[in-house]
Amino acid sequence: MKHLLLLLLLSVTYCSAFPAVSESDREEDDAKFAEEYLKKYYKLEGTRQSRKKSSSPFTEKIRQMQEFFGLEVTGKLDADTMETMQQPRCGVTDVGEFSTFPGRPVWRKKDLTYRILNYTPDMSKNDVDSAIRRAFKVWSDVTPLTFTRIYDGASDIEISFAAQVHNDFYPFDGPHGTLAHAFAPGNAIGGDAHFDEDETWTPGSNGYNLFLVAAHEFGHSLGLSHSNNPDALMYPTYHYTDPSEYQLPEDDVNGIQSLYGRPIVQPTQPGKPTTTTTATTTTTKPSSACPNVTFDAVTILRGDMIFFKDQHFWRKIPQFTEVEYNPIKSFWPGLPNGIQAAYEYPERDQVLLFKGTKYWVLSGYEVSKDSPKSIYELGFPRIVKKVDAAVYNDETGKTYFFVDDKYWSYDEETQRMDKDFPKKINEGFPGIGNKVNSAFKTNGFLYLFHGNRQYEFSTSKRRVTRILKNTSWLNCESKK
Repeated sequence: MKHLLLLLLLSVTYCSAFPAVSESDREEDDAKFAEEYLKKYYKLEGTRQSRKKSSSPFTEKIRQMQEFFGLEVTGKLDADTMETMQQPRCGVTDVGEFSTFPGRPVWRKKDLTYRILNYTPDMSKNDVDSAIRRAFKVWSDVTPLTFTRIYDGASDIEISFAAQVHNDFYPFDGPHGTLAHAFAPGNAIGGDAHFDEDETWTPGSNGYNLFLVAAHEFGHSLGLSHSNNPDALMYPTYHYTDPSEYQLPEDDVNGIQSLYGRPIVQPTQPGKPTTTTTATTTTTKPSSACPNVTFDAVTILRGDMIFFKDQHFWRKIPQFTEVEYNPIKSFWPGLPNGIQAAYEYPERDQVLLFKGTKYWVLSGYEVSKDSPKSIYELGFPRIVKKVDAAVYNDETGKTYFFVDDKYWSYDEETQRMDKDFPKKINEGFPGIGNKVNSAFKTNGFLYLFHGNRQYEFSTSKRRVTRILKNTSWLNCESKK
């Protein structure tokens, strides 16, 4: 009895050493969590300092989130709202067009390929293969699309498992939270699906069912955004349902058929899964005002626009309005600051980045092991000490290198400089002057930057078609 009394006294003493969490502390923790949630999924800008005001951006975003999930719209962090925010979910924002991504990106062909790059140790390879195959069948049953697995070479949809930072600008966040993410249809990384290896993947109900998560992600790979219908596969949060009993809900069928039409042969019984996760965490974002800056280098990287300046870069993703602003070293520790020129050669899925007499090669998002290389290996004479700008023209198969008031033409197929170069910039590109600081190509035009201007140049017409402000791509407001 004495021992029991002593044990109870020690227990009381031990417990009293930890102060109870106050109600105000709990409310502050909830508010911080909600703020990060709303920034990630509902584009909340600024801080929550004025959150108690009924008309503050914080409370408005809470109302928007509550309306999307069918909760009582109060603008307050009530229990149901916090419970919904804390559910494992897809990382794609909920504030976009209904059913499809803005701009309605789709695959321009019906026969798609996929490749499984690696496997999770949580499941057997056969179970992973089966889950992925059945997840694609969900969509092929109700559309004219076909999905064929390949084992070598680049596929349309590449599937991989990875944890934390994994070289696509969208690091995973550890167990639970964001489970996976996928990219809308497009070149290079477009359509690819990544699954968080910190999760426990399973063919059953323990952990997260890979079939259900993959089916949701492949909806994004085909062009669907989130649905606010809780019964839909494309609803943002994860809920387990027995995969053997699944049929694709009408909401998802209508969405995917609005993009690709009905199947040529009606399916006997469509298979269906339900929710998961897709990630779009944004990093540091500059203010809405346009920066007073001239870019050091500009390039396309797997469909995204990258603008380099000193130690940082801006990244514009076509399907999102926000523009990211990141330190170069945070994504590519092996790259130097102060990149002076850059261009993408999509046929090899490479980006070349130049500084001084050296250049580095990105293969996908990885810096190649043999970087840096000498620019003289490309055929430059020794009098060239740096490259001002570079751009690849897919219409001619040539890359143009700009140095001072001249430019070189490099044949990517033969990997040699063309004869009779360099030439004067104002001869090959009339109307843009005699200096180019950075350049890239998109929408069929070259965009050549000099100072605070950029020149939209048609190579077929050999003339300037528009003159734009150099920051026009950043979705910012010019200062008056």
